[in-house]
Amino acid sequence: MDFEPITRPLTDAEARAEAERIITQSFQPETPVRHFPTSFRDTTTPPAYGDTPPVHQDDKRIVPAWAAGIAVASIGVGAGITGIGCGAWLVLQGLASVTLYGVLMVTLPLAGLAMVATAIGGAVSKARSVSTTVYEGPVVQNTQINNTSNQRGMFSRTRNDVR
Repeated sequence: MDFEPITRPLTDAEARAEAERIITQSFQPETPVRHFPTSFRDTTTPPAYGDTPPVHQDDKRIVPAWAAGIAVASIGVGAGITGIGCGAWLVLQGLASVTLYGVLMVTLPLAGLAMVATAIGGAVSKARSVSTTVYEGPVVQNTQINNTSNQRGMFSRTRNDVR
């Protein structure tokens, strides 16, 4: 390569020739490219039948007992979880369709029954609580209030003792 410094600007013809030289030199491979086939197709037709009879091949696959047990258990667990999921879906669908009127219709008899039970319980309690005991004697009532206050600075505390 010739890297002599150019002291003057190139003319249009010189610039075009230099650009072509650079492009052809840049895109020219250093070694020739060798093409290899990447696939092969056999076009000969296979025979309709051969002269060798088919050979019986025994099935020698053995599944261990623990693997069969795990497979059966996983199927059972999957079916059980699916059943639980379907049940939960049904319950949640039922809860999603709850309305205020439906809740009131279900709880109204229960509220009436609770009101009747409370009324009966109150009447029985009043009937049992009748007392004929009369206390007689002097009554002494003593109330003593002590106020102590320690007020000093920003914080203060007042304590009232009622006895």
